[in-house]
Amino acid sequence: MKKYWSVFKISFAQEFTYKLNFVMWRVRNIMQILVFYFLWNAAFENRNENLFGYDKSGILTYAFLLVFVRAVSLSSRSADVAGQISSGELSNFLLKPFNFFKYWLTRDVSSKLLNIIFALIEILILYLVLKPPFLLQTNPVNIIFFVISLLVSMFIFFNILMLTSFVPFWAPEVAWGAQFLVVVIVVEFLSGAFFPLDVFPKIVYSILQLTPFPYLIFVPIKIYLGNFDVLTAAKSLLIGIFWCFLLWQIMLKVWGKGLKVYESAGR
Repeated sequence: MKKYWSVFKISFAQEFTYKLNFVMWRVRNIMQILVFYFLWNAAFENRNENLFGYDKSGILTYAFLLVFVRAVSLSSRSADVAGQISSGELSNFLLKPFNFFKYWLTRDVSSKLLNIIFALIEILILYLVLKPPFLLQTNPVNIIFFVISLLVSMFIFFNILMLTSFVPFWAPEVAWGAQFLVVVIVVEFLSGAFFPLDVFPKIVYSILQLTPFPYLIFVPIKIYLGNFDVLTAAKSLLIGIFWCFLLWQIMLKVWGKGLKVYESAGR
């Protein structure tokens, strides 16, 4: 445990080494949230009734929660794995007395902690500037389910990111492209980071609920807002946990097959 605590501290300190990368990540998040906020604020400008099942307070709270939930779910250091594989640096790691996945989970947690701290500061500043109606959840059941859903979302994203990071085992030159396609386009679009998923037609929304993507952002926020009853929230968490185990098993199999073809030569 001590060695992983050391990894955590070192990884946390390294976040300040690449200050520009971190700042650009936070700026990108804030710009995306502001677009979401002003778009929906304009949609409710002269409207008193609900839109897609949301009132103004609910949808603007959704916008603010995006800052926090994205910091928990989508911030990660595991994206570096693809570069290590394609460059051959993975060989150095395989010789060290670390569990590969525990090591990267630890690094992810350190990255998430820093992003959460900044996300809370950003939310406070945006709230003081914009002064939007904000729904403060006080139901203890919803809060507990919300926390569990965040843990589920973290693990699902870790598995998805690892799977895309293993692409260089077979195609070293497309490491970045695979991550961009899956994470930036597919994951963010289908996770609810751009808009609530229940604006889709019912049949599309029903199909999406069977995939792992809504459990990254959309489901945690819906649970916080109290839009799910206890049964629906519990069912959603069970589906998310199912995806955690399934993706974990798939990831382990892909990792094993990848090591068999790994040549450690780099690009």
